[in-house]
Amino acid sequence: MLKQAIYHRPKNNFAYAYDKETLHIMLQSKKGDLSSVRLIHGDPYDWSDGEWQFHTIDMKRSGSTSLYDYWMAEVKPPFRRLRYGFEVSDGTETFTYTERGFYEVTPYDTAFYFCFPFLNTIDVFQAPEWVKDTTWYQIFPERFGNSDPSTDPEGALPWGSEPPTPTNFFGGDFQGVIDHLDHLEELGVNGIYFTPIFKAYSNHKYDTIDYMEIDPQFGDKETFKKLIKACHERGIKVMLDAVFNHSGYYFLPFQDVLENEKDSSYRDWFHLWEFPIRTEPEPNYDVFAFVPSMPKLNTENPKVKDYLLHVAKYWIEEFDIDGWRLDVANEIDHAFWRDFRSVVKKTKPEAYILGEIWHDSMPWLQGDQFDAVMNYPFTNGAIEFFAKQSMSATEFADSITNVLHMYPANVNEVAFNLLDSHDTPRILTIADENKERVKLLYLFQLSFIGTPCIYYGDEIGMNGGQDPGCRACMIWDEDGQDRDLFEFVKQLLTFRKQIPAFGNGAGFRFLQSDDENGTIVYEKTNEEEQLIFIVNNSGLAQTIEIEYMGEAVELFTEESYHPEKSNSVQLPAYGFKVFHVK
Repeated sequence: MLKQAIYHRPKNNFAYAYDKETLHIMLQSKKGDLSSVRLIHGDPYDWSDGEWQFHTIDMKRSGSTSLYDYWMAEVKPPFRRLRYGFEVSDGTETFTYTERGFYEVTPYDTAFYFCFPFLNTIDVFQAPEWVKDTTWYQIFPERFGNSDPSTDPEGALPWGSEPPTPTNFFGGDFQGVIDHLDHLEELGVNGIYFTPIFKAYSNHKYDTIDYMEIDPQFGDKETFKKLIKACHERGIKVMLDAVFNHSGYYFLPFQDVLENEKDSSYRDWFHLWEFPIRTEPEPNYDVFAFVPSMPKLNTENPKVKDYLLHVAKYWIEEFDIDGWRLDVANEIDHAFWRDFRSVVKKTKPEAYILGEIWHDSMPWLQGDQFDAVMNYPFTNGAIEFFAKQSMSATEFADSITNVLHMYPANVNEVAFNLLDSHDTPRILTIADENKERVKLLYLFQLSFIGTPCIYYGDEIGMNGGQDPGCRACMIWDEDGQDRDLFEFVKQLLTFRKQIPAFGNGAGFRFLQSDDENGTIVYEKTNEEEQLIFIVNNSGLAQTIEIEYMGEAVELFTEESYHPEKSNSVQLPAYGFKVFHVK
């Protein structure tokens, strides 16, 4: 037994409250090293004859990578307190693993064991329930639809007449979104994530001039209210983008600083290094990346904090938005985000708070800051395996298994799973224009745990490279749309709504991964249903042997599968089958 590889931490994703009465406990061990793990658990005050009274239950292997096995158990402590340890066995040796280490004889003193002191309901991670059943659609407002030429910015080009550049405008507006809500409803999405809509200088609007005003090119506040109402009438939630890490160059407080420098009453609103202020050749103040037109805000300043928290509250109270996506969220202090959550949840308890973080985000996901983050570890694995074909099947299974074990289950259920965005090339371009690979991406994304997001235009086969190429005008002429791809995504979203196990209503695990043939098999199961997904991510036809599946029906073709006749499944290049097991 390799004891050095056995790991548990009594917090975060290894021991947490799943709900107000249930604890999830996880253990990590070297892959293939342990044959069984049992959870030893009991109330710390339950003693008899000088000995602690405990119980044991089997832990299930919840996933494996090339390096590790993960073991999980669910327990409901009757008095919400728990002391616990692990009985680990490799078939030859058996030890009890506790906070103090490994013992051949199980200790009967609670002081040896890991502790979950008390399951306080207020500490349970709780994200809005509606998010679990939401599929998002990301809209870049300048490029989605132009229905009101009267609001076009100066120099706006005819719709789609030229490729997108960092500086050109095409006049997208709110009325253009309202006029195309039928498209979203037909597709089956029920959430819109808007990139910034507030007054700004650029076409992308991440350089805010006024956080309290709609950018005039999109319309006015009345039009925005009309848009929100139209979305809500169709059951579509609306999430706005909050750019609180930095403002724009023309933000009035920064303009005051440029004019008055050290005498400005706003000098402490920013991170200024010295005077006089300069922007070239490099700014002498903190900015987003190295962009001088995006000065970083000092969110530790009480006046800045009050202003931004007022912004967060105002757009919920006045317009009934359903969530905030937080730009560059990891560069803002945790104290600010704790106050932000308090204000937002007090204003609208069911509002969704989503942080833009591209790495392991456990410090922000403990119930006191965000409901979710943009799940880029998921994105990276899916893109590298399906689109780029640069990752083996085993590496992909490892990466997704790691994703599932990075966070608690109740965090994973609301994770924002995207494939691309305004910050990345479009998936069709990444996939070398191979639509079949894109279909596999969507199949995996829309059958995975979490809340998925589709970038506008991907569903009709739009392509485009890195920013600004990924920000082209939406194609509304059906002759220029890939309607087959649209219908495919629509069908997946129908399955996600009609079959609980297809979406968030079931657990996920890989059953097979074949590096030589580029195939994977994964399972979605709950107490009532079992779905088996068989995927061929290669350019050659494959035959896959399935030894463990009973009578089943394929979802797309409704063909029956009878294991007594054959254990093999034939798939064409980039083909797939989804079996609903009887």
